[in-house]
Amino acid sequence: MRDFNEDNITAAVIDRYKNTPDPRLKKIMSSLVQHLHDFVRDVEPTEAEWGQAIDYLTRTGKLCTDKRQEFILLSDTLGVSMLVDAINHRFTESATETTVMGPFYVQNPPEAAFGADISGGAKGDPLYIDGTVLSDDGRPVANAILDVWHSDAEGFYDVQLPELEEPTLRARFHSDARGRFRFWTIMPKFYPIPDDGTVGEMLKASARHPYRPAHVHFMIIADGHETLVTHVFVDGDQYLDSDAVFAVKNSLIRDFTREAPGVAPDGKQIDKPWPRLHTDFVLSKVAVKKSAPAA
Repeated sequence: MRDFNEDNITAAVIDRYKNTPDPRLKKIMSSLVQHLHDFVRDVEPTEAEWGQAIDYLTRTGKLCTDKRQEFILLSDTLGVSMLVDAINHRFTESATETTVMGPFYVQNPPEAAFGADISGGAKGDPLYIDGTVLSDDGRPVANAILDVWHSDAEGFYDVQLPELEEPTLRARFHSDARGRFRFWTIMPKFYPIPDDGTVGEMLKASARHPYRPAHVHFMIIADGHETLVTHVFVDGDQYLDSDAVFAVKNSLIRDFTREAPGVAPDGKQIDKPWPRLHTDFVLSKVAVKKSAPAA
């Protein structure tokens, strides 16, 4: 076929993928071409605008390193990351809702003992966090792995602070035989996502702010259950309704209660008012795939 124009080129391009051996790849590429061509027809970009778009993506790629992933940030701020998350985590209604991983997770965080303090001397109000990991049938989940990470009192993660020699405000815990967990840290703060690159350009050009509400990240892994990646958000935060990455869900907002000076639940003596977060997590069991009936 020759003489391609705006009316026939889409079908011609899709036809080129008809012999793709992998059916999933064939579906993806065909849909990509269809939607991309429809987008171009809708906005009718000038050649200069298309060149700007290619330059934008090129510069976005050049910003990516082993410590920064600008494309993930772009996906987050366009709402694509949360859409993919929603599609891939259709858990039972009783299970804790998921959110995006975010760009600051670190593989294999340091192991911490039950009840440990992970603040590493960081300044801020001491925060006591405790709760229970449960299965969606209500039973406690023993020896679940809980990876925890969050910002400091100034809104920075440890990986953003080159002066830190050890991981801070992040750790890996295990639930006890009754599914319980507890640890000390400090109160997190709202913070801006990195906006000194191409994502920041997009946000500024569209009059959007880069801020995320204060939260604590959790990733919980347990045998026989779907892995849960979620946040717990601080109730009352000013950015709950305008999170730059669209990750806030009402079920994940918690009251970080203000406790009076005295003895904490773990016996620690606190001489000033201190915040506490009590939150339980419910994991969805892995669906058992039914085998095909015998022929």
